[in-house]
Amino acid sequence: MELYVLGDISAEEKLQVEDMATKYPEIRDEITEIERSMEFYAEEHAIEPPADLRQRVLGSLLVNLGDDRIFTKAVTHQDDDHVISLPPARVNSFYKYAFAACLTLLLISVYGLINLYSKLQDSNTQLTALQTDKIRIVNQVNLMDSQLNMYRDTTYKVLRLKGLPKTPTAAMILAWNSVSKKVMVDVQSMNLPKHDNKHQYQLWALVGGKPVDMGVFDKPAADTAGVKEMKAIASAQGFAVTLEPMGGSINPTMDQMVVIGQF
Repeated sequence: MELYVLGDISAEEKLQVEDMATKYPEIRDEITEIERSMEFYAEEHAIEPPADLRQRVLGSLLVNLGDDRIFTKAVTHQDDDHVISLPPARVNSFYKYAFAACLTLLLISVYGLINLYSKLQDSNTQLTALQTDKIRIVNQVNLMDSQLNMYRDTTYKVLRLKGLPKTPTAAMILAWNSVSKKVMVDVQSMNLPKHDNKHQYQLWALVGGKPVDMGVFDKPAADTAGVKEMKAIASAQGFAVTLEPMGGSINPTMDQMVVIGQF
Protein backbone atom coordinates (compact mmCIF):
# COMPACT_ATOMS: atom_id res chain seq x y z
CA MET A 1 0.00 0.00 0.00
CA GLU A 2 3.00 2.33 0.53
CA LEU A 3 3.98 1.67 -3.08
CA TYR A 4 0.44 2.68 -4.09
CA VAL A 5 0.72 5.98 -2.16
CA LEU A 6 4.15 6.62 -3.72
CA GLY A 7 2.74 5.84 -7.19
CA ASP A 8 5.35 3.12 -7.72
CA ILE A 9 2.97 0.41 -9.00
CA SER A 10 1.43 -0.53 -12.33
CA ALA A 11 -1.99 0.67 -13.48
CA GLU A 12 -3.45 -2.81 -12.97
CA GLU A 13 -2.12 -3.04 -9.41
CA LYS A 14 -3.45 0.45 -8.71
CA LEU A 15 -6.95 -0.59 -9.81
CA GLN A 16 -6.77 -3.70 -7.61
CA VAL A 17 -5.80 -1.67 -4.53
CA GLU A 18 -8.52 0.92 -5.17
CA ASP A 19 -11.10 -1.85 -5.63
CA MET A 20 -10.06 -3.48 -2.34
CA ALA A 21 -10.13 -0.07 -0.60
CA THR A 22 -13.68 0.45 -1.83
CA LYS A 23 -14.80 -2.94 -0.49
CA TYR A 24 -12.93 -2.90 2.81
CA PRO A 25 -12.87 0.24 5.00
CA GLU A 26 -9.85 -1.09 6.90
CA ILE A 27 -7.70 -0.92 3.78
CA ARG A 28 -8.95 2.55 2.90
CA ASP A 29 -8.14 3.76 6.43
CA GLU A 30 -4.66 2.21 6.20
CA ILE A 31 -3.96 4.07 2.93
CA THR A 32 -5.09 7.34 4.50
CA GLU A 33 -2.81 6.70 7.48
CA ILE A 34 0.17 6.01 5.20
CA GLU A 35 -0.47 9.28 3.32
CA ARG A 36 -0.58 11.20 6.60
CA SER A 37 2.65 9.54 7.78
CA MET A 38 4.44 10.48 4.56
CA GLU A 39 3.20 14.06 4.79
CA PHE A 40 4.39 14.25 8.39
CA TYR A 41 7.77 12.78 7.38
CA ALA A 42 8.15 15.36 4.59
CA GLU A 43 7.29 18.21 6.91
CA GLU A 44 9.69 16.99 9.61
CA HIS A 45 12.60 16.59 7.19
CA ALA A 46 11.98 19.61 4.98
CA ILE A 47 15.13 21.79 4.49
CA GLU A 48 14.90 25.49 3.74
CA PRO A 49 17.22 26.30 0.78
CA PRO A 50 19.75 29.16 1.20
CA ALA A 51 18.44 32.61 0.28
CA ASP A 52 21.14 33.22 -2.38
CA LEU A 53 20.25 29.89 -4.09
CA ARG A 54 16.60 30.91 -4.20
CA GLN A 55 17.53 34.25 -5.81
CA ARG A 56 19.82 32.59 -8.36
CA VAL A 57 17.10 30.07 -9.38
CA LEU A 58 14.45 32.77 -9.75
CA GLY A 59 16.82 35.01 -11.70
CA SER A 60 17.78 32.20 -14.02
CA LEU A 61 14.11 31.45 -14.71
CA LEU A 62 13.38 35.09 -15.59
CA VAL A 63 16.42 35.46 -17.86
CA ASN A 64 16.00 32.20 -19.72
CA LEU A 65 12.22 32.17 -20.34
CA GLY A 66 12.85 33.19 -23.97
CA ASP A 67 15.66 30.76 -24.76
CA ASP A 68 15.25 27.08 -23.84
CA ARG A 69 18.76 26.27 -25.08
CA ILE A 70 20.28 27.76 -21.92
CA PHE A 71 18.73 24.96 -19.86
CA THR A 72 21.05 22.51 -21.59
CA LYS A 73 24.02 24.03 -19.78
CA ALA A 74 25.96 21.46 -17.84
CA VAL A 75 25.67 21.65 -14.10
CA THR A 76 28.92 22.72 -12.46
CA HIS A 77 30.30 21.66 -9.18
CA GLN A 78 29.46 25.07 -7.72
CA ASP A 79 25.79 24.61 -8.57
CA ASP A 80 25.74 21.45 -6.50
CA ASP A 81 27.33 23.05 -3.48
CA HIS A 82 23.98 23.98 -1.95
CA VAL A 83 21.95 20.95 -3.15
CA ILE A 84 21.28 18.55 -0.35
CA SER A 85 20.09 15.05 -1.30
CA LEU A 86 17.42 13.46 0.88
CA PRO A 87 18.03 9.91 1.98
CA PRO A 88 15.92 7.41 0.01
CA ALA A 89 12.70 6.52 1.80
CA ARG A 90 12.65 3.04 3.16
CA VAL A 91 9.70 1.00 2.03
CA ASN A 92 8.30 -0.96 4.90
CA SER A 93 7.39 -4.43 3.62
CA PHE A 94 5.16 -5.09 6.63
CA TYR A 95 2.11 -3.63 4.91
CA LYS A 96 2.67 -5.71 1.81
CA TYR A 97 2.78 -8.90 3.83
CA ALA A 98 -0.20 -7.81 5.92
CA PHE A 99 -2.24 -7.10 2.78
CA ALA A 100 -1.28 -10.47 1.30
CA ALA A 101 -2.26 -12.21 4.54
CA CYS A 102 -5.63 -10.42 4.63
CA LEU A 103 -6.31 -11.34 1.02
CA THR A 104 -5.44 -14.97 1.71
CA LEU A 105 -7.76 -15.09 4.71
CA LEU A 106 -10.51 -13.51 2.64
CA LEU A 107 -10.16 -16.12 -0.09
CA ILE A 108 -10.19 -18.93 2.47
CA SER A 109 -13.35 -17.49 4.07
CA VAL A 110 -15.10 -17.20 0.69
CA TYR A 111 -14.18 -20.78 -0.16
CA GLY A 112 -15.49 -21.96 3.22
CA LEU A 113 -18.80 -20.13 2.72
CA ILE A 114 -19.25 -21.58 -0.75
CA ASN A 115 -18.50 -25.08 0.54
CA LEU A 116 -20.96 -24.63 3.44
CA TYR A 117 -23.67 -23.35 1.09
CA SER A 118 -23.20 -26.37 -1.20
CA LYS A 119 -23.57 -28.74 1.76
CA LEU A 120 -26.73 -26.96 2.91
CA GLN A 121 -28.20 -27.27 -0.59
CA ASP A 122 -27.45 -31.01 -0.61
CA SER A 123 -29.08 -31.39 2.81
CA ASN A 124 -32.20 -29.54 1.64
CA THR A 125 -32.43 -31.77 -1.43
CA GLN A 126 -32.15 -34.90 0.68
CA LEU A 127 -34.75 -33.59 3.14
CA THR A 128 -37.17 -32.84 0.31
CA ALA A 129 -36.68 -36.34 -1.10
CA LEU A 130 -37.34 -37.87 2.33
CA GLN A 131 -40.51 -35.83 2.75
CA THR A 132 -41.73 -36.90 -0.69
CA ASP A 133 -41.06 -40.56 0.15
CA LYS A 134 -42.90 -40.13 3.45
CA ILE A 135 -45.97 -38.66 1.72
CA ARG A 136 -45.99 -41.47 -0.84
CA ILE A 137 -45.76 -44.13 1.88
CA VAL A 138 -48.57 -42.50 3.88
CA ASN A 139 -50.77 -42.43 0.76
CA GLN A 140 -50.06 -46.06 0.05
CA VAL A 141 -50.94 -47.02 3.63
CA ASN A 142 -54.19 -45.05 3.40
CA LEU A 143 -55.03 -46.81 0.14
CA MET A 144 -54.49 -50.20 1.70
CA ASP A 145 -56.59 -49.24 4.73
CA SER A 146 -59.49 -48.03 2.58
CA GLN A 147 -59.41 -51.22 0.51
CA LEU A 148 -59.24 -53.43 3.57
CA ASN A 149 -62.10 -51.57 5.25
CA MET A 150 -64.26 -52.06 2.16
CA TYR A 151 -63.64 -55.82 2.11
CA ARG A 152 -64.03 -56.15 5.91
CA ASP A 153 -67.41 -54.45 5.97
CA THR A 154 -70.04 -57.23 5.78
CA THR A 155 -72.64 -54.83 4.37
CA TYR A 156 -70.66 -54.67 1.12
CA LYS A 157 -71.25 -57.23 -1.61
CA VAL A 158 -68.08 -57.84 -3.61
CA LEU A 159 -68.58 -58.52 -7.32
CA ARG A 160 -65.90 -59.60 -9.80
CA LEU A 161 -66.49 -58.36 -13.32
CA LYS A 162 -64.96 -60.53 -16.06
CA GLY A 163 -63.97 -59.80 -19.64
CA LEU A 164 -65.93 -60.64 -22.77
CA PRO A 165 -64.71 -62.81 -25.70
CA LYS A 166 -63.02 -59.78 -27.32
CA THR A 167 -61.43 -58.77 -23.96
CA PRO A 168 -60.68 -62.13 -22.31
CA THR A 169 -57.99 -60.82 -19.94
CA ALA A 170 -60.02 -57.84 -18.67
CA ALA A 171 -61.14 -57.96 -15.03
CA MET A 172 -62.34 -55.59 -12.31
CA ILE A 173 -63.67 -55.74 -8.73
CA LEU A 174 -66.37 -53.52 -7.21
CA ALA A 175 -68.25 -53.51 -3.93
CA TRP A 176 -71.87 -52.45 -3.45
CA ASN A 177 -73.37 -51.57 -0.09
CA SER A 178 -77.10 -52.23 -0.16
CA VAL A 179 -77.53 -50.29 3.12
CA SER A 180 -75.65 -47.06 2.32
CA LYS A 181 -76.24 -47.55 -1.47
CA LYS A 182 -72.54 -46.82 -2.09
CA VAL A 183 -70.71 -48.38 -5.03
CA MET A 184 -66.91 -48.55 -4.73
CA VAL A 185 -64.67 -49.53 -7.67
CA ASP A 186 -61.26 -51.05 -6.92
CA VAL A 187 -59.42 -49.07 -9.63
CA GLN A 188 -56.00 -49.91 -8.21
CA SER A 189 -56.24 -53.63 -9.04
CA MET A 190 -58.39 -53.49 -12.18
CA ASN A 191 -57.05 -54.84 -15.46
CA LEU A 192 -58.73 -53.08 -18.38
CA PRO A 193 -57.49 -52.40 -21.93
CA LYS A 194 -55.63 -49.15 -22.46
CA HIS A 195 -57.40 -46.30 -24.25
CA ASP A 196 -56.56 -42.88 -25.69
CA ASN A 197 -57.09 -39.53 -23.95
CA LYS A 198 -60.39 -38.98 -25.79
CA HIS A 199 -62.20 -41.84 -24.03
CA GLN A 200 -63.08 -42.96 -20.50
CA TYR A 201 -64.51 -46.04 -18.86
CA GLN A 202 -68.13 -45.78 -17.76
CA LEU A 203 -69.81 -47.98 -15.17
CA TRP A 204 -73.39 -49.17 -15.66
CA ALA A 205 -75.73 -50.81 -13.13
CA LEU A 206 -78.09 -53.46 -14.48
CA VAL A 207 -81.50 -52.73 -12.92
CA GLY A 208 -84.43 -54.75 -14.22
CA GLY A 209 -82.49 -55.57 -17.35
CA LYS A 210 -81.83 -51.89 -18.14
CA PRO A 211 -78.48 -50.03 -17.84
CA VAL A 212 -78.25 -47.14 -15.37
CA ASP A 213 -75.35 -44.63 -15.55
CA MET A 214 -73.01 -44.88 -12.54
CA GLY A 215 -70.32 -42.42 -13.68
CA VAL A 216 -66.96 -42.51 -15.47
CA PHE A 217 -63.50 -43.38 -14.16
CA ASP A 218 -59.86 -43.92 -15.19
CA LYS A 219 -57.01 -45.96 -13.82
CA PRO A 220 -55.24 -43.70 -11.28
CA ALA A 221 -51.56 -43.14 -10.67
CA ALA A 222 -49.74 -45.44 -8.26
CA ASP A 223 -49.88 -42.99 -5.33
CA THR A 224 -53.51 -41.82 -5.69
CA ALA A 225 -56.79 -43.27 -4.46
CA GLY A 226 -57.02 -47.07 -4.77
CA VAL A 227 -60.82 -47.08 -4.71
CA LYS A 228 -63.27 -44.72 -6.39
CA GLU A 229 -66.78 -44.06 -5.16
CA MET A 230 -69.31 -44.06 -7.99
CA LYS A 231 -72.95 -42.94 -8.03
CA ALA A 232 -75.20 -44.47 -5.39
CA ILE A 233 -77.90 -46.97 -6.25
CA ALA A 234 -80.49 -48.75 -4.13
CA SER A 235 -80.64 -52.05 -6.00
CA ALA A 236 -78.82 -53.75 -8.87
CA GLN A 237 -78.64 -57.22 -10.33
CA GLY A 238 -75.20 -56.64 -11.82
CA PHE A 239 -72.72 -54.15 -13.28
CA ALA A 240 -70.89 -53.63 -16.59
CA VAL A 241 -68.21 -51.33 -17.96
CA THR A 242 -68.04 -49.81 -21.45
CA LEU A 243 -65.52 -47.54 -23.17
CA GLU A 244 -67.20 -44.21 -23.95
CA PRO A 245 -66.15 -40.74 -25.22
CA MET A 246 -64.67 -38.39 -22.62
CA GLY A 247 -67.34 -37.43 -20.09
CA GLY A 248 -69.53 -40.49 -20.67
CA SER A 249 -72.64 -41.29 -22.69
CA ILE A 250 -76.38 -41.33 -21.99
CA ASN A 251 -76.69 -44.92 -23.22
CA PRO A 252 -73.94 -47.57 -23.24
CA THR A 253 -72.09 -48.42 -26.45
CA MET A 254 -72.74 -52.17 -26.44
CA ASP A 255 -69.94 -53.09 -28.85
CA GLN A 256 -67.48 -51.29 -26.51
CA MET A 257 -68.34 -53.34 -23.41
CA VAL A 258 -65.18 -54.68 -21.75
CA VAL A 259 -66.34 -56.40 -18.51
CA ILE A 260 -69.63 -57.53 -16.95
CA GLY A 261 -70.70 -59.30 -13.75
CA GLN A 262 -73.93 -60.28 -11.92
CA PHE A 263 -74.78 -61.17 -8.33
